[in-house]
Amino acid sequence: MKPASKSYTPIYFLASLGCGGLSVSFFMYLMFMVKHKGVPLATFDFVYPQLINGSLPMQMMIVVALAGIIFFAFLHFRFLLWNIAQYRVFRKTPEAEEMRSSYKAVSFMAVPLTYSMSVNVSFVLGAVFVPKLWTVVEYLLPMAMIGFLLIGIYALVMFLGYFTDFIVHGNYNYAQNNNLSQLLGIFAFAMVSVGLAAPAAMSSVKLTSGLAFLFSTFFFVVALGIAFIKVVLGMSSIFKHGIDKESSASLWIGIPIITLLGISSVRLMHGLDHNFDNSSTNTSYLILTGAFLSLQLMFGLIGYKAMKRLNYFDEYVRGTVVSPGSLALICPGVALFVFGQFFLHHGLVKNGIIPQFGGLYFLLQVPLIYLQYVTIKTTFRLNRKLFLKA
Repeated sequence: MKPASKSYTPIYFLASLGCGGLSVSFFMYLMFMVKHKGVPLATFDFVYPQLINGSLPMQMMIVVALAGIIFFAFLHFRFLLWNIAQYRVFRKTPEAEEMRSSYKAVSFMAVPLTYSMSVNVSFVLGAVFVPKLWTVVEYLLPMAMIGFLLIGIYALVMFLGYFTDFIVHGNYNYAQNNNLSQLLGIFAFAMVSVGLAAPAAMSSVKLTSGLAFLFSTFFFVVALGIAFIKVVLGMSSIFKHGIDKESSASLWIGIPIITLLGISSVRLMHGLDHNFDNSSTNTSYLILTGAFLSLQLMFGLIGYKAMKRLNYFDEYVRGTVVSPGSLALICPGVALFVFGQFFLHHGLVKNGIIPQFGGLYFLLQVPLIYLQYVTIKTTFRLNRKLFLKA
């Protein structure tokens, strides 16, 4: 990895974030393909028997999934520790102070965003590698809720610091914000919301589930409300000045935000069904996941078309131009894969539209697996360019 340098920016945390997301993406295979009756996610106690006694295809899938989880979790924490060391030095520099008082202050939101991902990765590692973990889950879920809540408060304090500066001083620079990078703050709030939605959905204790539901809803609504403002401002500037080429990858930032809000919605509905006598039907999940996926695809197509015309991929991904902002390309690929799995299983399989493990099921998996492959390939390419070259 590169040593500390004056060119450091908190945007480098996105390298850790992307690897954490890839680790979680491999868990999706276990989540949806390994049966876990009575438990909301695939744990060691369900995965291990299938690994030992399951069919050969199932065993191969589990080995690949576990290898992916471990490998990208390792990279996640490696990049996290590197960034923390860099950030501790950077935040005391004049460059950091200058960044805090400018439109670039949103870059600091990458820190709580990545911390939230670390909690998710840790939960996945515990679930698949610690036997009998679910027997103590009602002690772990309140701890996870407190952890996400503290990260959410940290993100909220950070966000209010620079957002109120725009309100009080009116120093929002439209010409320099001709992109959607300001949505990074919304990304952080959405990540906190989806994390808090997990105890809401998984806990059988009404107090834990209810509090997590309320906290998750708070950050969900904050993300939606601020997103409306930021999208309007960003698109207004883009339509007036054209998209900033180096920041054009921000056109895809809506994809992971939609994924997180979509999964939050699914989890919150599960929590209502499980603990509060609500009756959500499978058709509700079909409508919800289908609508969110449609919006993601539109973001994806518009962003791809714009970046293609700007020659972004040839210069910033495959070319020699070095920009930490290119790391923003990883999360959209991860997010679209993950939410594609939610749509496939909650939307199509649960409604009996397609049978699980049938020919059409695996045919629909092909584009998702290819997307995951391209995302991994891009991750390695960007990491070599940004971290391995002095």
